[in-house]
Amino acid sequence: MKRPSILLVDDEVAFANNLQKLLSKRGYDVIVVYNGSDAVNVVGEKEFDVIVLDMKMPEMDGIATLKKIKQKMPHVEVVILTGHGSVESGIEGMQLGAFDFLIKPVRIDDLQEKVSEAYRRKLVYGKRGERH
Repeated sequence: MKRPSILLVDDEVAFANNLQKLLSKRGYDVIVVYNGSDAVNVVGEKEFDVIVLDMKMPEMDGIATLKKIKQKMPHVEVVILTGHGSVESGIEGMQLGAFDFLIKPVRIDDLQEKVSEAYRRKLVYGKRGERH
């Protein structure tokens, strides 16, 4: 069975690298980028099952990144990470097509559960909305 592929986008390098290790140990194929521009570029080169996207980043924030990612891959499932008590940005992200959001600091079990739910949804609806 294929390992689910995740793109993790977060400007906090130590946090992102730690999450990558934890998710990899749990059976995911994880690629990390540290800003929105790199995320948009990577999405153009490789297909991902789920994208975990931080909202609070310099230059291109999570909302701008989400919009560009959804233009390139409308059916990709995105789980938003939002901090600083900013539930509003998580809700805005969901209105723009994100699967769901979690508030930082996030527990790895909660993130894994959300990523698994998003991955199952992708498997059911697939790239073109058809059942697999």
